[in-house]
Amino acid sequence: MPASPSVSGKPATSYDVVVVGAGFAGMYMLHRLRQHGMTARVYEQGDGVGGTWYWNRYPGARCDVESMQYSYSFSEELQQEWDWSERYAPQPEILKYANHVADRFNLRPDIQFNTRVERAVFDETTGLWSVATSDGDTVAARFFVLATGCLSNAKMPDIKGIDRFKGRVYHTGHWPHEEVDFTGLRVGVIGTGSSAIQSVPIIAEQASQLTVFQRTANFSIPARNAELTEEERQSFRSRYPEIRQFAREIARNGIYTEMPDRGALDDGDNERRSKYEACWTSGGLTFMSVYNNLALEQAANDTAANFVREKIAEIVKDPKTAKLLQPNNHPIGSKRICIDTDYFKTFNRANVTLVDIKSNPIEEITENAVRTGAKDYEVDALVLATGFDAMTGSVAKIDIHGRGGQTLNQKWAAGPRTYLGLMSSGFPNLFVITGPGSPSVLSNMIVSIEQHVDWIADCVSYMRDRGLDTMEAAVDAEDKWVAHVNEVAYATLYPQANSWYMGANVPGKPRIFMPYIGGVGPYRQICNDVAAKGYEGFVMAGAERKKRAAS
Repeated sequence: MPASPSVSGKPATSYDVVVVGAGFAGMYMLHRLRQHGMTARVYEQGDGVGGTWYWNRYPGARCDVESMQYSYSFSEELQQEWDWSERYAPQPEILKYANHVADRFNLRPDIQFNTRVERAVFDETTGLWSVATSDGDTVAARFFVLATGCLSNAKMPDIKGIDRFKGRVYHTGHWPHEEVDFTGLRVGVIGTGSSAIQSVPIIAEQASQLTVFQRTANFSIPARNAELTEEERQSFRSRYPEIRQFAREIARNGIYTEMPDRGALDDGDNERRSKYEACWTSGGLTFMSVYNNLALEQAANDTAANFVREKIAEIVKDPKTAKLLQPNNHPIGSKRICIDTDYFKTFNRANVTLVDIKSNPIEEITENAVRTGAKDYEVDALVLATGFDAMTGSVAKIDIHGRGGQTLNQKWAAGPRTYLGLMSSGFPNLFVITGPGSPSVLSNMIVSIEQHVDWIADCVSYMRDRGLDTMEAAVDAEDKWVAHVNEVAYATLYPQANSWYMGANVPGKPRIFMPYIGGVGPYRQICNDVAAKGYEGFVMAGAERKKRAAS
């Protein structure tokens, strides 16, 4: 690669684009940039591809979107050749798929592993980004793309004494790559979000005693996972054109399912219960798609929430434990609904105990126990299922400087501000894939990833073909979009929950609803319309524009 000056004045290797992260977003971004004939370098802090599925290796980890849908659609050959083994693929299989994609499209030569991007500075004179990495290198790039992932920055709990615990400590978001065996151990799990709901049943089968420390109960629906038959795979493959189009253009969450034509109170009690029963029996995230107003009207939402609470009471034999496991402080679906395999049933085991740390918070961790107001619970190993600093956490780890030296962390101190979730004013040529202000975590992530990557690739190609050097969100367009994202969110029940959608799981993080809840299809149309109007709401400048101004 040719050398160009960096911000430090030293020669730097130059690329058209630097991409941070080699998960599903970073890999597809690299593939699309190559198709446009652009040079790119991807930096990945892990030693392999896969992003979220590289780091999250905890017991029972699997996707909550069906395998045949949680997959790339950009290559028909890839769609037809890959055989998913189960309805919901386990983490090792998803990671194997990611590695298959990296090899099939020969992506590894342009990915640098075991390397963190630590700092990125925009040079207003050259219009280039200077990107410094953990190996001491600095490179220059016209465009800087953050494919850092929404759930890849594990949040460590601030609990007194955790550093003096003598046993083994694991975080579900940074699980060891070698197998962990809990056989015969007393294990404590702190947290009851998705990773705990998936891992608790498996850990319970190994541990001599499992103690689950719960602050907030979560709604969860049975996954009804099963092996896929060849007939099922072939049936799905034959309908891929219809399924993918529906996911992109019609579905609100990017998942192929029947669209409801009525609200929950439009049916009588018996008919409504029958529909909930059918969805409970079939399993999966589509439970929230039974009716079209479950996220909008409290009375409608209560019918679904009460149904699930009743199911928990039916499954869990001890009434006190069942009551603790029944969520009662947020509408169902306002936190990301979980899907599970025998989670509630696990609390019927003699070796499993549920501890309510809302009424008796954890005071400290001693050398061999978790201490609450009530007692000490002796444990040999701790599993921290305490979630992620979602959507912005991985971005915040990078020291990013835009115009006038302003950092992105400074600009986002009161909450993230973007236009379309793609760019933030004052930071030219910096793109965020599935960033705050886009459907992102409220959707099938790969549908949203492909849409963002395609939009970005087409945009940088548009700029190159017209001699445009820089592009950034206009301040007024950004202000209007942030207002729109919040207006749409507050027309729903979502903001009622103290969820990671709101940043509520991170002490001191501003409470702002980060994803766009308007739906994958409508959002895609908005982005397409913006591009069709010459990237309306973005400010572009460059040699060609200067030439026109002079003539």
